[in-house]
Amino acid sequence: MDALKGFGELGLGSRLKRLSEHMMKETQLVYDHFNIDFDPYLFPIIKIIDHYDGITNTEIKEKLQLTQPAITQAVSKLVKKELVVVLNDDMDKRKKIIKISKKGKVTIQKMKPIWVAIDKVIKKYTLHSSNCLIGHINILEDKLKKNAMSNTIINHAKATIENDISIVAFDKKYSKDFYALNIEWLKAFFVVEPYDEEVLSKPDVYITSKGGHIFFAKLNDTIVGTVALMPTEAESIFELTKMAVSPKHRGLKIGQQLMQHCIDFAKENRFKGLMLYSNTKLANAI
Repeated sequence: MDALKGFGELGLGSRLKRLSEHMMKETQLVYDHFNIDFDPYLFPIIKIIDHYDGITNTEIKEKLQLTQPAITQAVSKLVKKELVVVLNDDMDKRKKIIKISKKGKVTIQKMKPIWVAIDKVIKKYTLHSSNCLIGHINILEDKLKKNAMSNTIINHAKATIENDISIVAFDKKYSKDFYALNIEWLKAFFVVEPYDEEVLSKPDVYITSKGGHIFFAKLNDTIVGTVALMPTEAESIFELTKMAVSPKHRGLKIGQQLMQHCIDFAKENRFKGLMLYSNTKLANAI
């Protein structure tokens, strides 16, 4: 029995607090799933800072109607996470200006698809009518019990991210991404040999100049995955190799999109076949 629910309007404040805590917990599960180090309680602060090219604590207070201690604490946490920087105003050195850092901009780009998913899911969960606020909360809590909000948001976010992925051909400016993605993968599962270092650091020399092809999965302006097609001794038979996806973006079917692109590319160019080798301990790859 839910005693708090039985209090009706008398328990409204406590119900809202419980509901808020539940939704924050579910949102945290979403950030954790996507390996994003962020606290959902910090959302309104970072969102308002991102909206302006420099803002003060006082201005944040005016716009969000939060207490000064709450804002100071939130900004301090964001600084600690290196998501914002606090600078002296050029005109008034006593004035502190808060701006999004480079790391903060990258993190926000990763969170935007999640924010879109959260917005859609909450609208879906709250799209019902009731004669009073308590009645509305009752219906919402019942929905949250039947379907975990975090799972629904994760599925929506994955779909959004998948649609935003584009596959691009090799460009020398992506050489560092090719190296970083593959070296991370090798270090995680095998041993990096000197030959690996040489090949991965010079993909234009060892792959594309030899008739091979390299493709990249791009999310917004970030390279999140790669794959290569290497010619073999057999005529028009290519080996599918050097596939790697950023750890922070795994589970979004990026590898499948890269694989499908290679298959489509092979068909368009009338390759006789694609060849793939893998290791038995790599269950996902197989």
